[in-house]
Amino acid sequence: MDYNSIRRNTRKIKIGNIYIGGDSPIAIQSMTNTDTHDKEATLQQILSLESRGCDIVRITVPDTEAVSTIPYLKNNGVSIPIVADIHFDYKIAISCAEAGADKIRINPGNIGSDERVEAVVDACRAAGIPIRIGVNSGSLEKHILEKHGAPTAAALCESALYHASLLEKYGFYDTVISIKASNPYEMIKANRMLAASCDYPLHLGVTEAGSKEIGSIKSAIGIGSLLCDGIGDTVRVSLTDKPESEIDAAKNIFRAVGIKGQSGMDIVSCPTCGRTKIDLISLVSEFERRAKEVGIDRMPIKVALMGCVVNGPGEAREADIGIAGGKGEAVLIKKGIVVEKIPEDNLVERLIEEIKKL
Repeated sequence: MDYNSIRRNTRKIKIGNIYIGGDSPIAIQSMTNTDTHDKEATLQQILSLESRGCDIVRITVPDTEAVSTIPYLKNNGVSIPIVADIHFDYKIAISCAEAGADKIRINPGNIGSDERVEAVVDACRAAGIPIRIGVNSGSLEKHILEKHGAPTAAALCESALYHASLLEKYGFYDTVISIKASNPYEMIKANRMLAASCDYPLHLGVTEAGSKEIGSIKSAIGIGSLLCDGIGDTVRVSLTDKPESEIDAAKNIFRAVGIKGQSGMDIVSCPTCGRTKIDLISLVSEFERRAKEVGIDRMPIKVALMGCVVNGPGEAREADIGIAGGKGEAVLIKKGIVVEKIPEDNLVERLIEEIKKL
């Protein structure tokens, strides 16, 4: 899929050394779960996320002491943009902007008076950084919740636009908006409403999605559906798991949707049936593991691993490279041409060798 051909037209906003919105690649992000006061632990986790393919990282900044972690990270090798997550205290937001944060995450309606909102806007404008508004079903304003009776999609959208208007009052438009809900359906509906109501870049995610397995499924439904609509400029897959797992899950969603160039290798394989004459289940598992180990999993190619000669050759023909199984062996197919036969016990390593040549 050529995502840009269906993509919603949004503002293009600079965050650190990248852009989000417009025709920019969709940025994958995560959030650290270390104690931000522990600078070294936070640094090591971010470096691990960077190596995994994370484009943007968010850290919580609960107090003024934690602000000093931002320059520490910048001075010790972190190159991806750092988002400072602040709740309620506008002074911490200002300090983070001055300390080198690349974006501030705050809800303008939660920090008090107009003067406080204006002070945060002035600090972010002076630093040349954007503000991310984060709205979720558990943090709706009382007057909006009373109006709608529940955290409906319409209520979430209204809340997001309300917060944006507080920044617009002071001429600030370098804004990214996030509407999240734990129910994928409500999250999808709310973001569709928001996308039709403004041109701000949207950060997609299903909040409190759960463990790695169910959370990845919920996120794939919510994020994937919106990406198929052309909606979405940056994503976070929120999982009760290691932050690195969020990066892997986001890439898998990109692969499933068909967004090329950012998701790495697209592996297609059949579910197996009575015609399958090789141990395809083990073969696919081993190939995925080895591809990561040798670093070819980030190559933007399509690899087909098919179990028999009925559908296998046709599916493999659509891939850059693939195999179609026979009894105890398989044929290697490159760009639709059968190259050779390979014994089953050497399939994975032989396939990896050929992929490295592409």
